[in-house]
Amino acid sequence: MQALLNQSSNNLIKKTTVAGCQRGLASMSEAIKERIRLPSMLEKVTYNADDITQHVFNDMHMGWSGFTGVGYPKVVPEMMAQMVEKKNLKDKFGISLVIGASAGASTHNRLAKLNMLKFQAPFQNAKDVKTCINTGKTNFADTHLSKFPMDLLYGYYALDKKVDPEWPLDVGVLEASAITEDGMIIPTASVGSSNIIAKVAKKLIIEINTAEPSFEGMHDIETENPPNCGPLMIKKVGDRIGTKGIKCDLNKVVAIVESTTPDKTPKNSKPDAKSQAIADHIIDFFNVEVKAGRMPNSLYPLQSGIGNVANAVVSGLVNSPYEHVTVFTEVLQDSFLDFFDQGKLDHASATSIRLSPDGFKRFYSNKDSYAPKITLRSQHISNSPELIRRLVNSTCVMGTRMINGIGGSGDFLRNSKYSIVHGPACRKSKNDKFGITTVVPMVTHCDHPEHDIDVLVTDVGLADIRGLAPRQRVNKIIDNCAHPVYRPILHEYYDLAYDACLKRKAAHEPQLLDKAFKMTLNLQKNGTMRIDNWN
Repeated sequence: MQALLNQSSNNLIKKTTVAGCQRGLASMSEAIKERIRLPSMLEKVTYNADDITQHVFNDMHMGWSGFTGVGYPKVVPEMMAQMVEKKNLKDKFGISLVIGASAGASTHNRLAKLNMLKFQAPFQNAKDVKTCINTGKTNFADTHLSKFPMDLLYGYYALDKKVDPEWPLDVGVLEASAITEDGMIIPTASVGSSNIIAKVAKKLIIEINTAEPSFEGMHDIETENPPNCGPLMIKKVGDRIGTKGIKCDLNKVVAIVESTTPDKTPKNSKPDAKSQAIADHIIDFFNVEVKAGRMPNSLYPLQSGIGNVANAVVSGLVNSPYEHVTVFTEVLQDSFLDFFDQGKLDHASATSIRLSPDGFKRFYSNKDSYAPKITLRSQHISNSPELIRRLVNSTCVMGTRMINGIGGSGDFLRNSKYSIVHGPACRKSKNDKFGITTVVPMVTHCDHPEHDIDVLVTDVGLADIRGLAPRQRVNKIIDNCAHPVYRPILHEYYDLAYDACLKRKAAHEPQLLDKAFKMTLNLQKNGTMRIDNWN
């Protein structure tokens, strides 16, 4: 296993460019022979790039497996990039690409640098892809991650498709751990939209990743058949309603390649002071809710986002008195391993396991202990509004520039018992020592309206705004969440807006549209959001 982990993707790509078709058992590794347990599928294994690129063409619609940078294809995208370079097709060859959420940044950026992405949906997290989007080279459609798989199934991303319009995707590329005796495709560290991609793609190419231990037995794959489908019969976090792998028409599989490249995830950084302060406020809030009897001692099933704050919150729970906790979320991070090790986390359901390199080593070395307590589902199940409403207590810059996409935040915010939004009171700025305030009169782009939010948390404090009218929320948010240097500025704006709107008998949500964005405009012009006055 260690030898496999140390093999580079470059060695594999050299292997795939050898002239001539190299199919047959003699040319296969022992690892891939063990992973493909259906003999007829062994006949489709190839190490020749031409066997793959013959299925690729300009303006095609392609789908990849992957979610938050794990479980994505590594070999086929590189073959495509090499083909474009070899044939001098930069700026002349492009695809419409959909991924469950995001692929590995290095793989995704490789295509972006060659201007191969004409269209992308529904999420991304790669620097060069963002550049293509924001410079007009790539059209990007972000949407709620629970909604995306069904929209893909309905064919909404192929309404203008010219070739084979009856198939939403021309080719789907899925990373897999194994293919079973009965032909089920076993995903790796994420499921995402892989099952839907397998259903709507005319052709499938499968990458069997032998650099990582098999994830077989950890998945629960259920593919709804809307619109006449019944309720999702999941009443507890660990309930299973599907199969251990992806069922599909195996006649679609045109090629199978071996991948010896593990997922490339970033190192796990320790929470900074602001992240820890936010986490402490959230833990204190949970303590109050439990003491008041609004939460049980085991809490409700939790959803946690991605990043330092999310890791800090989970770490705080590890050291809290709460036991028999369950998690129904999108992504599991390193801190959940500590939660399991302390015996306080009973079960976790997600669509992706996104650990740091050290976290994956830890997971693999204790896989027999962790695996039975984890269920990996399709993203339309992990992010299902129906299930979130029933189970979960959850927790664009300047209005024009795309950062990542809305992701799954809206799925959980709107449907959870507790919807908690957190972030620092100020972001760092080169021009202002106090930074850029995150509390403003009006945002320049809105993904989540006030109707979906129960609690706001910054490193400064926490504002519980449940059951409050808009005007009642104002002082709580400013006094508890805004940085002290910005509080007088924000209070002055509200007073001006309230007086002006009251005169017009329009004071339910006081706003002055000619002044609401003055702090933002001042940032663009002068590099600071601290204005002298509102005139």
